[in-house]
Parts: sequence; structure tokens; C-alpha cells
Amino acid sequence: METRKGIHNRWAIILAGGEGTRLADLSCRIAGEKTPKQFCRIVDDQSLIERTRQRVELAIPKDRIFYTLSRSHERYYVPSLFDVLLARLVVQPANRGTAPAILYTLMRLGLVDLNARVALFPCDHYVSDDYLFMRHVRDAFDVIDNRPDLIVVLGITPSAPEPEYGWIEPASPFRCGGETLFHVSRFIEKPSAEAARGMYAHGRCLWNSFVLVARLSNLLALMIRTLPELYDLFAELSGTLGTEFESEAVEKIYQAIAPVDFCKSVLGTHARNHVGVLPVSGLYWNDLGNPSRVLATIARLGMKPKWAAREIL
Repeated sequence: METRKGIHNRWAIILAGGEGTRLADLSCRIAGEKTPKQFCRIVDDQSLIERTRQRVELAIPKDRIFYTLSRSHERYYVPSLFDVLLARLVVQPANRGTAPAILYTLMRLGLVDLNARVALFPCDHYVSDDYLFMRHVRDAFDVIDNRPDLIVVLGITPSAPEPEYGWIEPASPFRCGGETLFHVSRFIEKPSAEAARGMYAHGRCLWNSFVLVARLSNLLALMIRTLPELYDLFAELSGTLGTEFESEAVEKIYQAIAPVDFCKSVLGTHARNHVGVLPVSGLYWNDLGNPSRVLATIARLGMKPKWAAREIL
């Protein structure tokens, strides 16, 4: 049984509101119809959201997990999340990128626990060892219990010079409790192929998993600094949260905003002084964001699903 300090304040957010357009043709081939990748059984007989949920529940009780969704995906998420409390489903009127999705969900979490420590999880990752990965997440929670000012990002030891990933260039190391973390020199979002090869050859740079752990108050403060206009819009929503007026108020906000990416607009701007990177090694990790990475993963696993028998363009 988990007995670590502050466990009752630990929460998770699973981000599942994306469209997965780069995998649209592949997911159609797998499912027989156009299906958002997070609800598609890409690797085995579990959908990506089911695999992510199973992984997250190794460290976070299921009643402390929020799911960020899009209304247009209702036919997919209802059967997948039938046993989840409705109060834990944050349904966006439309997909406007990760920053609004995270901000909206953080505000909903704030209704339940203002002292929350929260971990963010995309749901399009393959992880070879869920237990080892979630052990790093627990370690990150321990770090922010000792260093409340920090936001901890899990950095993956790279296995290739991947130009479509976000990268992290670490700066000086520091110790917190029993963990060694690194300050951040810079975040690099989708570098050129030449830059990716250079960072890979450098041997110290890490892939940005976009799995991060922080106190709710710190994440909100960071978004106030980096996206003040977006935050102000959602702050006006606060009085309607949890009431019959929430849906209408959210609809107006989403009609008024353009897509905003959290990594680029928040982490990649003013976050460096507030972030510690916790390296993750000893496992295979892959972002299943395009067909080539999906094929690489199933090849590594020695799988030969029927849908992979034909060439994928």
C-alpha cells in the first residue's frame, strides 16, 4: 500500500481530447472507420486511453484521475470510461490545443482540492515497463513535496535522433531528496533533422515526454505569467464551474479562442527557471504520433497484426 507523504493530495490528468489527424488513415484501417487514435486498439487489444489509464492507476487511485475530452468523441469515450465519475470527465466543446485543455481541467480540479499535486499524462504513448515508468512519477511527486516551487518533467533517454519530438537540453544537475534532476537550458520543440542528430550525438539531451508533475497552484501561476489573456477568460468561468451554467460559459470561451500549445507557449517560454528534469532510462518509450513510429513499436514487440500486412503510406 502506498504510504508516502502527501499521497491524499496526488491527482492525475489524462489528456485525451486530440484529433490524431496524422494517424487518421491508420486508425481507420485498424478500426474499420475513422477513430481518434486515443480510442483505437493500435498496439494490442486495449485502446491507448485504456492502456494509459491502466498505467496511471498504478500510482493514482482511479477516483483521483481527471480525463480531458472533446465533445465530438462522445461515442468513443462513453464506453471506455463508463465507470468513471462524471465529475472527473472534463468535456471540451472543441479541441483548442493542450493549453486550454490543461487550464480548464486544472480549474475543475481546484474545485475539489486546492492543495492538489497533479501529474499530466498524454494518452498516445507506448511504454514498455509501466511499473518502472510510474516509479519515476512517484519520485517526481516526492520531489515536489520537498521542493514545492518546482515543476518536474520526465525526460526520456533518447534512442534515435527523432526530429518530431520535443527535446530538452539539460543544464546543471541538482539533488532533491534521493533524486538527481537537472535544470533546463532550453526546450526545443520539433527541431530540424540536423539539430536532432546533433542533440542525439551530444549524449545529454532528453526527449520531452510531456509527463509532468507539479502543484496545482504552481501550474496555474505559470499559466497566468505565460498566457494571461487565456487565463483571464477562464477565470471568468470560475463562478459557473460545477453549476448548470458551466457548459454555456465554456462554449463561449472555446468559440473565442484559437488553439494554443502548452509545450510551446508555456514550457518553452518562461518556465525554465521553474522546471526540474527527471531523467527516465531503462525502458522503451515511443510517442505513437505517426504511422512509422507505430510500425516501429509493433516491430520491436514482434507483433504482426492483420492491419500491418499491407503497406502504409
